[in-house]
Amino acid sequence: MIIREMHEDERPRERLLRHGAEALSPAELVAILLRTGVTGKSAIQVAQELLQRHPLEELVSAPWESLAQIKGIGPAKAVQLKAAFELAKRLSRPRERRPVTTPADAANIVREEMRDLDREEFRVLLLTTKNALIRVVAVSRGSLNASIVEPREVFKDAIAASAAGVILAHNHPSGDPTPSSEDIAVTKRMVKAGELLNIAVHDHVIVGHAAEGRAQDFVSLRELGLM
Repeated sequence: MIIREMHEDERPRERLLRHGAEALSPAELVAILLRTGVTGKSAIQVAQELLQRHPLEELVSAPWESLAQIKGIGPAKAVQLKAAFELAKRLSRPRERRPVTTPADAANIVREEMRDLDREEFRVLLLTTKNALIRVVAVSRGSLNASIVEPREVFKDAIAASAAGVILAHNHPSGDPTPSSEDIAVTKRMVKAGELLNIAVHDHVIVGHAAEGRAQDFVSLRELGLM
């Protein structure tokens, strides 16, 4: 029976939409990638034949030429399968986390997203014990010249991610990254909160714009001795 003649509850795509991918058999998942079968065989039957010839644990490494020999697959579908398997392989590899060892490293991570914003936004870089980046978290969006930041919002994601340290970052829409008295006060407040939680606040980086007479488009409160 071809797939379109199946009852809707038995079709692979509909089953995935209703019950999630984990509810499907390997043959059904492969059938979705194949999309169509061949005269006399549904996509599921072609997938079953493929898995008989190449068990699931061997399928990822099977050469495309071998996949293409199965009736109903051919070179085009074999390439589609190999592309899908390669993506799965890459996703399964341990992710290399980017080390953040200098203020410039932190600025490079947030610069593109932050320097042209028309409002102040506050971000937090979550770091491992070795200062490797876990991820960047958006904490707040403020007015033209101020962002409202509370310690519980800054450290909520850091606690959930088991981060050992954080780097604070926000932008100045004016383009001048010089820290204000409020920036300094907020930084000191976050450092104290971090000490209570045993999460180190390594730095606070403010992103602005490059300008004549300004060495760089960001400042580090750590480098300025303000924290």
